[in-house]
Amino acid sequence: MKINMQTVNFNADASLMEFLEQRVQKLSVFYDQIIDVDVYLKVENTSAKENKISEMKIHVPKDSVVVKKQCKSFEEAIDTACDAAERAIVKLKEKRKS
Repeated sequence: MKINMQTVNFNADASLMEFLEQRVQKLSVFYDQIIDVDVYLKVENTSAKENKISEMKIHVPKDSVVVKKQCKSFEEAIDTACDAAERAIVKLKEKRKS
């Protein structure tokens, strides 16, 4: 599985990128045919506290899953996006079996 990471409106440190990579690698446990994952980390220029956005596009054969979450920190946004992606991938896998 290939992971493509992009940051928008900020520069991410190595620990955040390492956390992201470890968390996204766990998705392969739920579905082993994941081709690649595009991850976009964005900072929205608003006065709201929840301005960190994590958007994931997971490519699987003949389909893709898109998940977007907005939270107070990038770690929380990545975590909730991965949880949602896990549910979506399991749902897609169940759909393909039937």
